[in-house]
Amino acid sequence: MDFKEIKELMAEFNESPMRELEIETDGFHIHLSKNENTFKPQVVTTSSLPAPQAETPSPSSKVEEASEQAQEASYIKAPMVGSIYLQPAPDKEAYVSVGTKVHKGDVVCIIEAMKMMTEIKSEVDGIITKVLVTNEELVEFDQPLFEVQEG
Repeated sequence: MDFKEIKELMAEFNESPMRELEIETDGFHIHLSKNENTFKPQVVTTSSLPAPQAETPSPSSKVEEASEQAQEASYIKAPMVGSIYLQPAPDKEAYVSVGTKVHKGDVVCIIEAMKMMTEIKSEVDGIITKVLVTNEELVEFDQPLFEVQEG
C-alpha cells in the first residue's frame, strides 16, 4: 500500500461506523482504532515473577506455591476483536466458570465480530482458575480471557 491509499483508507474508516480495523498483508500491518482505551498486551517474563523463598514456615511456602502455580498457568486468549459472550443464550448457563474442567477443543465462549459468531475453543486441558472478562465486553486481539491451570 502506498501513502495515498493509506490516507484514503483512514478517511473511509473515520467516516464508517466501525470501531476498529486491522489489516495485515505481505510485510504490511496497520491497526486503526476509534476506541479511547486500546488493548496493549502486557509481556510477563519469568524474571518479573517473585523469586522463590528459602524453606520457612507457612507464609513463604504460600509464596512458593503461588509462584509455582503462576508458572504452570496458561491463558485462553481472544483470537480476534469483538464482543464476548460467556453463555450460548441469555437464559442459559455460562460455557465455563471458575473450577470448570476443560479439554482441548471445548467451547469456552463466543466472540461476535461484524454479526459473525465465532466459537472460541480451549487449546489446553486443565481447570479454569480465573475468568478475566465479563459477558458482552468488547475484547481485543490476543487479550487473555481465561486463566487455565494445566493438568
